[in-house]
Amino acid sequence: MQTFSPKAVIGCLQQIIGRQHVLSDDQSTRQYRQGRRFGEGKVFAVVIPGTLLEQWQVLQAAIDADCIVIMQAANTGLTGGSTPYGDDYDRPVLVMSTRRLKGIQVIHEGQQVICLPGATLDNLEQILKGYDREPHSVIGSSCIGASVLGGVCNNSGGALVRRGPAYTELALYAQVNAQGQLELVNHLGVNLGATPEEILTRLEQQQYQATDILDDAEKQASDQRYVQDVTQVDADSPARFNADPSRLFEASGSAGKICVFAVRLDTYEKVESNVFYIGSNDADDLTAIRRYLLTSLPSLPIAGEYIHRDAYHIGEKYGKDTFLFIEKFGTANVPKAFALKDKVDGFLEKFKIKGLTDHLLQAVTSLLPSHLPKRMTEYRDRYEHHLMLRVENNCKAQTEQFLQDYFAVHASGNFFLCDADEGRKAFLHRFAVAGAAIRYRDTHRDEVEDIVALDIALRRNDREWVEQLPVEMEQQIIHKLYYGHFFCHVFHQDYILKKGNDPLAMEHQMWQLLDARRAEYPAEHNVGHLYIAKPALANFYQKLDPNNCFNVGIGQTSKLKYWGKAKS
Repeated sequence: MQTFSPKAVIGCLQQIIGRQHVLSDDQSTRQYRQGRRFGEGKVFAVVIPGTLLEQWQVLQAAIDADCIVIMQAANTGLTGGSTPYGDDYDRPVLVMSTRRLKGIQVIHEGQQVICLPGATLDNLEQILKGYDREPHSVIGSSCIGASVLGGVCNNSGGALVRRGPAYTELALYAQVNAQGQLELVNHLGVNLGATPEEILTRLEQQQYQATDILDDAEKQASDQRYVQDVTQVDADSPARFNADPSRLFEASGSAGKICVFAVRLDTYEKVESNVFYIGSNDADDLTAIRRYLLTSLPSLPIAGEYIHRDAYHIGEKYGKDTFLFIEKFGTANVPKAFALKDKVDGFLEKFKIKGLTDHLLQAVTSLLPSHLPKRMTEYRDRYEHHLMLRVENNCKAQTEQFLQDYFAVHASGNFFLCDADEGRKAFLHRFAVAGAAIRYRDTHRDEVEDIVALDIALRRNDREWVEQLPVEMEQQIIHKLYYGHFFCHVFHQDYILKKGNDPLAMEHQMWQLLDARRAEYPAEHNVGHLYIAKPALANFYQKLDPNNCFNVGIGQTSKLKYWGKAKS
């Protein structure tokens, strides 16, 4: 199509996937064109294909019509990486939601899986229980319906110390080559045929035999070296971060610059574990514990999650409904609750009513009794720094002995061994903290300008991990929320700004401080439209998408076709 006609293109799309799966009005597209925490823009349509072949056909129609295509899975990201941003695109924007494409295929007796675009971490976790195995991530994003492919495409990290960023070298994807032609690339390691129609249909219907699955020792389905990287506690560089060139490969780290149809991933054996809860008023205590446990145990710790006391307080009050909802209804129902809330908010905003659902939820949960264990509450009052530590059974005795010996001579902290209920609630509370800043903002609009949210990777040998801000920056902040994956030295830092302060200016000041500390950012949420893609990452995007057709403007790169420069 030489001249773009929205009506003609929408008609073509409706013929492919049906009228009900092509959305074009503002109300129906709302949840697809705005990010969970950041980013919003205009689209001419949202399409929701129901098969891989439909996805391919929609993609062909969009490229033929010279549209920008934004691939979107669960839209749970925090940096606006799967939504449009602004209205300064040079071509019409189409969002392709893959949420209907939920297929998960277990291969090699559960040791590997092939996941289609809409497969969620939560669903994968449930399927793998029958094999006594786990996916790459089992806390955090999995609780709000994050997709498996979204994790791979963004090199997402997660809470599990041994697993590193989500990564694979085995994927099936489409890209637009330098000549402007759409092509399907099968690097999945499965013989599926020759044509796109045959490959996609056979894959989705699982019409292949065990003999069609190829195992190439040179092609990895997970990050094989991270387990060594994280133990190098004296290394003067971060363990993991999004722009690490050594972890950018085709689909892995692609951030929507190609259209991914499937990825093949390793799974992990489940292990029995114990949880220790550690509190301290001296950050050096946690540094000493981290260094010992990463270098001296029979097996690496499974997880080590940090919460500062201020984040604990905010999470306890403003993440309470999230905590209780998961307790009552389970993680599988959280995405439905988010979608329902979004629809209600969208309806109310038509009448200029904003934030009503947040105020109601906050009012109801404030009347309910405390949801956290008594020993955790006591530690909240006594200690500034909190560390939740999960270790394998074979490490329990050594870990407990070390902590006893350490705190016998360091009166600044203490620990306790959690029972099953305490351990579960401790890690669930850590997850609830992650969304608490948003609830605080949305219930304090009169005093809050916005949130500046950073995820950073500190150097592995950095002992000064507690941030010290200049006085003039502190004066602009109501609350600072520090939490993160302590053993990986990956921290999430949310700053709730006072009314009248410029979030963008504050963010740029923060970047300067992080550069001075030689930290890398973002660490695991990827650049989205929030961060600037560093040269290695920007070059990777341009190589994948030479004509700039997919997820245009990501990492604050060019929004123009052929990566042109905007006129000043």
